[in-house]
Amino acid sequence: MSEDPTRPDQTPRQLVDDLIHLLEVQVTGEDTFLGRKKPDGVGRVFGGQVIAQALASAETTVDPARPAHSLHAYFLRGGSEGIDIDYRVERDFDGGSFSNRRVVASQQGRPILNLTASFQRHEDGLHHADAPMPDVPPPDDLEPEAEVRRRFAEQARPEARHHFLSPRPIEMRAVEGRHWLNEGPAAPVSHSWFRTVAPLPDDPRIHRAVLAYASDMSLLGTCALPHGLSWARGEIISASLDHALWFHEPFRADEWLLYATDSPWSGNGRGFNRGRVFTRDGRLVASVAQEGMIRRAKAKD
Repeated sequence: MSEDPTRPDQTPRQLVDDLIHLLEVQVTGEDTFLGRKKPDGVGRVFGGQVIAQALASAETTVDPARPAHSLHAYFLRGGSEGIDIDYRVERDFDGGSFSNRRVVASQQGRPILNLTASFQRHEDGLHHADAPMPDVPPPDDLEPEAEVRRRFAEQARPEARHHFLSPRPIEMRAVEGRHWLNEGPAAPVSHSWFRTVAPLPDDPRIHRAVLAYASDMSLLGTCALPHGLSWARGEIISASLDHALWFHEPFRADEWLLYATDSPWSGNGRGFNRGRVFTRDGRLVASVAQEGMIRRAKAKD
């Protein structure tokens, strides 16, 4: 599902406040919630928005002492960016340590996403992390994404230029370059730093929602890298099929996080992608897995 552009006249503070407002859900009944539509939205809703709103709906029904530690979602059909989303939560389990919730996201009575989330009360336990943080340049040494987008906007398809030029609530600084301007076959590996462009409140649920939102950015494009195909040039058609996210340790989404992705396989019109999220001090705080539809676009006559 495509990312969402933002209005060009907003300050960083306004961009982040609008993102927080977008990811919040409104209670509409017993275990039912409403997710706001994107202001002035057109086209297909961004998958990360639906995941984050579904997670927020589930979290509303769980004791705050039990934070979410994992979610698994299936995208059923493309949603519309200009229509509110309804969420219904089923309270499947509340045990001594864990809780589990199922969420169905619908638009106009048609389901667009199913999500299951698991929650756990804090406890001490065995600990190891065998995935070292990749040795990549720090974000301060990389070109700001806004400058990259401005430079490459003229190379994009006319209908996609606004996608590159609009300011965003989450800044990403890519180590190897951007997937949407894949210049030629490359290894299916990518590293990007990301954070919100203004501070977030201290509520951990907001930071989890923002990470869930951002985890759908750049991930699917990893499986296109070995094939030298570019979204910006209109060479591929893609859509997320499923998405899994595990929260390992506390983090702040308004501080730089490294998103390290790789794609071990693609075939049959699908691509499989994995992601790891690290803090600047090297802690592995989240893991992601996603499979998506990815097809070579047919040439237009």
